[in-house]
Amino acid sequence: MPDRVKIFDTTLRDGEQSASVSFTNDEKFQIAKMLEKLNVDCIEAGFAAASPADFDAVARIANEVRGTSIASLCRAVPNDVEQGWAAIQGAEDPRLHVFISSSDIHIAHQLRSGREEVLQQAREMVAKAKGYVSNVEFSPMDATRSDPDFTYRLLSECIAAGATTINIPDTVGYAIPEEFAEFINGIFQNVKGIDNVTLSVHCHNDLGLSTANSLAAAAIGARQIECTINGIGERAGNASLEEIVMGIKTRPDFLDVECGINTEHLVPLSRMVADYSGMHVQPNKAIVGLNAFRHQSGIHQDGVVKLRENFEIMDPKAVGWSEGSQFVLSKLSGRAGFKARIEDLGYELDTEELASAFLKFQELADKKTVVDDRDLEAIMSDRLGHVAEAWHLESLNVTTGTSATPTASITLRGPDGRTHTAAETGTGPVDAVYRTIRQITGMQDRLVEFSVQSITEGVDAQGEVTIRIDIDDSTYTGRASDTDILVASAQAYMNAINRYHQGAVKATRASTSLTE
Repeated sequence: MPDRVKIFDTTLRDGEQSASVSFTNDEKFQIAKMLEKLNVDCIEAGFAAASPADFDAVARIANEVRGTSIASLCRAVPNDVEQGWAAIQGAEDPRLHVFISSSDIHIAHQLRSGREEVLQQAREMVAKAKGYVSNVEFSPMDATRSDPDFTYRLLSECIAAGATTINIPDTVGYAIPEEFAEFINGIFQNVKGIDNVTLSVHCHNDLGLSTANSLAAAAIGARQIECTINGIGERAGNASLEEIVMGIKTRPDFLDVECGINTEHLVPLSRMVADYSGMHVQPNKAIVGLNAFRHQSGIHQDGVVKLRENFEIMDPKAVGWSEGSQFVLSKLSGRAGFKARIEDLGYELDTEELASAFLKFQELADKKTVVDDRDLEAIMSDRLGHVAEAWHLESLNVTTGTSATPTASITLRGPDGRTHTAAETGTGPVDAVYRTIRQITGMQDRLVEFSVQSITEGVDAQGEVTIRIDIDDSTYTGRASDTDILVASAQAYMNAINRYHQGAVKATRASTSLTE
């Protein structure tokens, strides 16, 4: 029987370190519940010591998600380990994931330390973590640029101190598959106690090789792979969970391993993460991209009609793609039908959240003939991405045209509870809207990204607007959807402003986020 490779998902930790991405705690919980359905072996729920908000998110997931190990990342310092344990102690299988840099460049220029100090710090913090949990993971950050002999010694001493999983990060995406496999093989041959622990890998995608490196490690004996949904993460991202899983599922003949993932949830979870992160999946993305199972060539179309396997190595239904049909609702649909479909899409709502989402659905259904799955996902993205409103959009009126100067008149309700009205002109209607909002709120921001995407087809389609604004060298993301693109533009801007006021992008995490 093939060995099982554990799937360790770090979307909520390393994935959230993508530039300009910040999940709300409700969004993190919804992703974690879908990962539970996916049957991943471990969820790295966050970096509990980074901020109170991160601590709360990790604790909620640890207390409410079952059937999988829940991990918190910890630097090799006492407070991180203590905070990590406090956050995950409600988990069925709590894990503390301790890391420290092992490469000379990091030791000298980031830690400003020495090898012996790193060895001592790693030993002591692994032992401290072991005092709280039986499940301890250790990672030597920047392992693939580290001196092999020093790495072997560091890993041996951490296993002796109590580590049960040894993770090898290719932190900067430097490795080539053949080279990475040789490095992993060297660890098997030279690290004391390695046969008694799980060897894991965590590969970044700076050279586009994260999936290849991860699978090369699995072929040589690694039995845990760390990855993220859609491959999001620092810089060019992490190894993509869906690519890793389907590589294992599709090529057991070569890899001779298996995993326990329920693959039918891959596409719905990919869409959820794309919505919450504001990082849309490119059409040609493997497994979950819109074009992944589309065929335009006549030769290919003919071959697929005759036998799907002629040009498809995977069954699209097995990863969560429908056969082109989508469940549709209308204004005649009731709360029960709405609730059932929302749950089918992987969302879990309490009574208050359901009532709020159903009201938004009714408002949309009055404007559209039918509401399909993509509309429902947009509704959930708006509701769960909602932040406390320091400023609320009360009304918006815009005049524009070929012979008119674009002018926006807007009324906002402010933090003081009073309404404020202003009007401004702009080079276009969206510019007029944003100038008016700036005048009312007094914001001194810089718009760095503005994108519009049609959620569905047809003239009554919703438009989804994603924006990023820069304030004091920090970036805040806002998104909203509406059948009126100007309303969506205004609401997305308000969402970003309110994230700024709430402090949803955590500066404390930014100061500690160079991890793995």
